[in-house]
Amino acid sequence: MSAPSDISSVWEELARAGGRIVYLVLDGAGGLRDGANGKTALEMARTPNLDRVMRDSACGLLELVGPGITPGSGPGHLALFGYDPLRFRLGRGVLSALGIGFDLREGDVAARINFATVDGEGRVTDRRAGRISSETNRRLCDRLRNAVRLDFDGEWFLETVAEHRAVLVLRGANLAGDIQDTDPQATGVPPREPVALSAAARPTAELAHAFIGQARDALAGEKSANAVLLRGFHRHAPLPTLQARFGLKGLCIAQYPMYRGLSRLLGLDVAAPPEGLDAAFGLLAERFGDGHDFYFLHVKGTDKHGEDGNMQGKVAVIEAVDRLLPGLLDLQPDVLVVTADHSTPAVMAAHSWHPVPVLIRAASARADGIGHFDEYACRGGGLGLRPGLHLMGLALAHAGRLNKFGA
Repeated sequence: MSAPSDISSVWEELARAGGRIVYLVLDGAGGLRDGANGKTALEMARTPNLDRVMRDSACGLLELVGPGITPGSGPGHLALFGYDPLRFRLGRGVLSALGIGFDLREGDVAARINFATVDGEGRVTDRRAGRISSETNRRLCDRLRNAVRLDFDGEWFLETVAEHRAVLVLRGANLAGDIQDTDPQATGVPPREPVALSAAARPTAELAHAFIGQARDALAGEKSANAVLLRGFHRHAPLPTLQARFGLKGLCIAQYPMYRGLSRLLGLDVAAPPEGLDAAFGLLAERFGDGHDFYFLHVKGTDKHGEDGNMQGKVAVIEAVDRLLPGLLDLQPDVLVVTADHSTPAVMAAHSWHPVPVLIRAASARADGIGHFDEYACRGGGLGLRPGLHLMGLALAHAGRLNKFGA
């Protein structure tokens, strides 16, 4: 008999009650060695606590989506949570809307907005408008709500997310989300057009085009945030939850709205956004053992500094996590997973396709005895190189949460 195309459906059949699992996800932690130091940020970081955990863990590398495919944060996290990202496709707009607690309804189309800077020739010079403040963002959203008029039989909403990020939601009949991003993901070039990728999406693409044009006129006097880039168009539809699939009652601890949105979509409870790493780890300690059996602790700073090309900043975040790790270990989770949702090498200042390191610490883990947690050391671990989708099955098994398969 051939193996099933979606192994996660077998985990659903085998799921049972068991131990508690903690996912510590260092967003974008994977990297490449740079020319100046000859090391990645993980290799450079002084991590005595993580090294101690590593020696008692099984480790390896995860390929989140597939060979050569650079994952966005949404697909990367879906894979980590046991959802095939090629089957369950999500747009960043939906995740951003859910992340700020917006009352997103089935059939709504959402798109993530970046306030951006364009020059006199219409070329993008800064995709994040200098990372404007959330206060400035709210002011600009108020201006656009007053200035933009969309002619369709429905409603539209514009909400601040944080810093340069906002979200546009279209609500009405016969909307579609298969529309090309307008964010070119590069500078020195003009924004792309919101091209419909199907006939059904043409009316929605026309609405996006009208919004962009009117927004450009309304923002013309701004020094930095004088344009909008749209990405991650998606028509909202519910997903099966982690509890329904694997019997996991989860809790998300994350500061950034997108990861909170993904967690809500998968049925996790979402804690109030922590103010910094210390608060995040403290919140985990406070909530541990409160009826949840799956805890997702998200660290954004590694990705943010990677995208900015700031190697030292990325190292500093990793070392800060290491200093807080003993408090997590004191909770004695049955399974501790440390990994990333994608690589963001500081030398590339962007997401990349490179596999990410992973460790699994549990009483039943076959410890590899490797002494440092990084991309190159993890190549020698017993988990090998495997699809990111496999991680949830391994976490469930190490937590004693899967029955035997077959007679």
